[in-house]
Amino acid sequence: MKNKEEYQSFIKQGDKSQRNQNVYKEERVMIKPHVHLKNFRRELVRKRVLFLMIAPTILFFIIFCYIPMPGAYVAFVDYNMSKGIFGSDFVGFKNFEFLIRNGDLWRITKNTLLYNLAFLVLGNIVQVILAIMISEIGNRWFKKISQSVILLPYFISMVIVGYFAYNLFSYDHGFINSLLTSFGLEKHDFYSDTGIWKYIIVMFKIWSGTGYGMIVYLATITGLDREIYEAAALDGASPFQKIRYLTLPLLKPTVILLILFGLGGILKGSFDLFYNLIGTNSVLYPETDIIDTYVFRSLVGQYNFSQGAAVGFYQSIFGLVFVLAVNAIVKRVEPDSALF
Repeated sequence: MKNKEEYQSFIKQGDKSQRNQNVYKEERVMIKPHVHLKNFRRELVRKRVLFLMIAPTILFFIIFCYIPMPGAYVAFVDYNMSKGIFGSDFVGFKNFEFLIRNGDLWRITKNTLLYNLAFLVLGNIVQVILAIMISEIGNRWFKKISQSVILLPYFISMVIVGYFAYNLFSYDHGFINSLLTSFGLEKHDFYSDTGIWKYIIVMFKIWSGTGYGMIVYLATITGLDREIYEAAALDGASPFQKIRYLTLPLLKPTVILLILFGLGGILKGSFDLFYNLIGTNSVLYPETDIIDTYVFRSLVGQYNFSQGAAVGFYQSIFGLVFVLAVNAIVKRVEPDSALF
């Protein structure tokens, strides 16, 4: 009997708690907008230094991202410089239809997606491996030198990288072909071989971006609780076991977050890398042409602003949908690692 009374009392307390939560939610919904505005003003005054620090970033996005948004209308008109954007003839989805019919849209989308996925996956794997290796180095000076050497390629201009690649792969004077002829072998025309440039581009991208991306993982590893590693060492864990069972699982949220950020620009190609390596070599376009280089040629070579804007608009919409879809999947599998 006593247990029954306690059970009924527990149920009543649960119902009361649930009713209180519902009332609290209703009160939050009924809060007037001016109350939120008042709270925001109070927060603005209290944390004015932090708001001042973030103000340049907000202004940057407003000026260069939000204000130009009406310009996306160019994608739906037959743009005429004399008439202006909003005075040009409206053609609807005609610019998109042209891209789909001639097959260019599928080709550049496929190339951009595959390249960026390779950059994202291979880049993060290499960055995690190097971050773990450097964190395990005991010598302080050697660790600093290693970090500087790995980070240095990030600051090298892609123009210089393009000249470096040309000096390596040039048919007449390239280092590799000179080496082949010195061994009595035939020269290889790299700039006519469409298949090999997929690997060359990925190699140069990882080489240039690994050092910068590694910093985030290295900072995360440095911030991990060292007591966990000390306890593991006392239990007899080897360095490889500590990496496998401690470091990698603790790096998982950071890896997921950076991959989600990377997926946000899944259709934003590295224009400077592709243009300086490939240039105007049309022989290599089937395997190396991406959305950014296609838009550049549309604007500079063909002066077709409408088609260039159509591809750019498609690029933004596809990226938005892709990020929302991936974030929804992550939210179901790992809710704490989702962006929102």
